[in-house]
Amino acid sequence: MNVTIDKNSGYCFGVEFAIQMAEDEMEHCEELYCLGDIVHNGMEVKRLYDKGLRIIDREQLKNLRDCKVLIRAHGEPPETYKTALENNIELIDASCPVVLKLQNRVKHAYDSGKSQNSQIVIYGQVGHAEVIGIAGQTGDEAIIVTTEEDLDKIDFKRPVTLFSQTTKSTKGFYHIKALIEERIKQANEDSTLPVFDANDSICRQVSNREPQLARFATEHDVIVFVSGKKSSNGKALYSVCKQHNPNSYFVENEEELEKEWFANAGSVGICGATSTPMWLMQQVQQGITALNAETV
Repeated sequence: MNVTIDKNSGYCFGVEFAIQMAEDEMEHCEELYCLGDIVHNGMEVKRLYDKGLRIIDREQLKNLRDCKVLIRAHGEPPETYKTALENNIELIDASCPVVLKLQNRVKHAYDSGKSQNSQIVIYGQVGHAEVIGIAGQTGDEAIIVTTEEDLDKIDFKRPVTLFSQTTKSTKGFYHIKALIEERIKQANEDSTLPVFDANDSICRQVSNREPQLARFATEHDVIVFVSGKKSSNGKALYSVCKQHNPNSYFVENEEELEKEWFANAGSVGICGATSTPMWLMQQVQQGITALNAETV
């Protein structure tokens, strides 16, 4: 049985950059705080914890002083920087450049749209770290939509500026865009249509993985997708695999592998999310090889 790891899977630039910054910083200090999980992968969080990376939340941040805190790739709202300044906290800012650019675009659209009574709409997951940072650029006035039902929050008689969380599905974004366009037409049949400005702000390094994974999934009898269950990107990419290969399975680590998945399989493909480390996919590869050896 041939077991292959997808060469396009693994950390995106933003996550890799943040982890490297954390490891570099921990070489010079015994303990470094990180605002939220540095990556949505429990195995990697545990590895970095053992090196001295301590996870805190925003409430705990308010009680810290005179220390160093890492901002992960997801970015943070303005309030975090304000708290750091007040508490003499040195921020190690590992915000992904793609996320920072999006935050700036949202802030500009929000400020310039006030005079037109415009609404900022973000296609993303409520409570997701990146979305909290983006919405913070609007004073948390942005409307977050995930499903079609969430569109009821929008006033379709007012201008709308749409953005997307960088790790959301491209297909999902354009579906939401089309629904908003239709709702605007329905709400303004007898009047001039308000301005609708849709911005595809999905990271291309992420969106390009969808067609790559679709091809990879069809090239193997069985697909094992490795990701943390918290990963929004992981859920989206796994669904791509499942769509193109019904014999696709989601695991967090090699301990979740089932021997029967690989019965009569000639080839197995291993892939993962932008938050999945290569070392973890290699462990899963070793686990599959060991299971196959038992069968033989």
